[in-house]
Amino acid sequence: MKFPPSLLDEIRARLPVSDVVGRKVKLRRQGREFIGLSPFNAEKSPSFTVNDQKGFYHCFSSGKHGDIFRFLMETEGMSFPEAVERLASDAGVVMPKADPRAEEREKERAGLHHVMEAAAAFFEATLTAPVGRQAREYLANRELDEKILRQFRIGYAPGGRYSLKEHLSQLGIDGEAMAKAGLVITGSDVAVPFDRFRDRVIFPITDLQNRVIAFGGRALRPEQQPKYLNSPETELFHKGRILFNMAAARRAAQGAGREGGTIIVAEGYMDVVALTKAGFANSVAPLGTALTDDQLGLMWRVADEPILCFDGDAAGMRAAFRAADLALPQLQAGKSLRFALLPQGQDPDDLLRESGPGALGEVIERARPLADMLWTREVEASPLDTPERRAAFEKRLAETVGRIPDNRVRRHYGERFRDKLAEFFGRNNDRGGNRSDWGRSGRGGRYDQQRGQY
Repeated sequence: MKFPPSLLDEIRARLPVSDVVGRKVKLRRQGREFIGLSPFNAEKSPSFTVNDQKGFYHCFSSGKHGDIFRFLMETEGMSFPEAVERLASDAGVVMPKADPRAEEREKERAGLHHVMEAAAAFFEATLTAPVGRQAREYLANRELDEKILRQFRIGYAPGGRYSLKEHLSQLGIDGEAMAKAGLVITGSDVAVPFDRFRDRVIFPITDLQNRVIAFGGRALRPEQQPKYLNSPETELFHKGRILFNMAAARRAAQGAGREGGTIIVAEGYMDVVALTKAGFANSVAPLGTALTDDQLGLMWRVADEPILCFDGDAAGMRAAFRAADLALPQLQAGKSLRFALLPQGQDPDDLLRESGPGALGEVIERARPLADMLWTREVEASPLDTPERRAAFEKRLAETVGRIPDNRVRRHYGERFRDKLAEFFGRNNDRGGNRSDWGRSGRGGRYDQQRGQY
């Protein structure tokens, strides 16, 4: 069976080489790589290396080299199709059914990648042209220099209705391809298709292989609505399954330095650009919506405890609490979230410009664990000045704990909240609620301390 390249890319993106190899080889980090004893030859000194950033392993003692598919073929004697099926299952990727049109669709996807790259190049060039003066002034006021503009490939979509369309036509790209890529607006009520992005600063959105798959456009005039406009869903782009800057952030998180090992989640494009410029290259953002299950899973494949860094206002706190609710049913040992709470009324870009990278670094260092955020939400939900209100407070906490499916994690949350309740109400631990029925969960029944479940 011939597998489409997009399927193999998706599996590679979801499964770091170190995860697959680590099931057979005891690895330890050394700089940007992992090292271990060769699985192919008996040796006393490790000569086997794994590089997640580059996506391969290399064995110096045997000369063997490859990706995750080759590793299973070499170590378990699998055929290539068997390795693909095994790893697709591990990655949660649905194998495509036999489809005579699969090759045709792959060609179409490749064509769309070409169209999006041509559009990105056009927007970049237009930013530096005379027509891009206002956009350049806006970006200069945001203190973005040429280096960071090039790094993110930021561009400008001119105000004309057909500027991009005419440019792509001159390159031999037809209107149907432009429409499938989401670059022009069409419809039964549209006599002549026209550019979707007009008079906007353009932020290219890339996939995990750093290929342009969509765009985000920021309005330059107050009367333009919406303020931020994204590409529509296309064959290449599903906004709930990707994060802005994820390819670069993954490389930074897997490398050495202060950003190694974690991911910082901000709210928008400009926050991520500003964070990266300040040295926090491991920054990402959802695409104009709340975090999704797919995005959370994507972050957890790179970092055990991503840090959510939302605006210091009521909307930012609501976003943080939504993320907390999203994570609860998916918590497992070692996988959680942390929350960096910004000063009231500030976003990351504001704080960086006013106080510098050091101030933001301190905020990130003080990031609070998920359990503390859940406690804060329930404490602040209503007054606790009567027995009935206190009882309702305890019930809400117990129901929160009951939403955690992992027995061990649920047990530790129960212990954490019981201790905080005892402290909060000024009791000793023995009076902080019976340890077997401290509260009732959404699952019903009593909390079993030994089993760590309700």
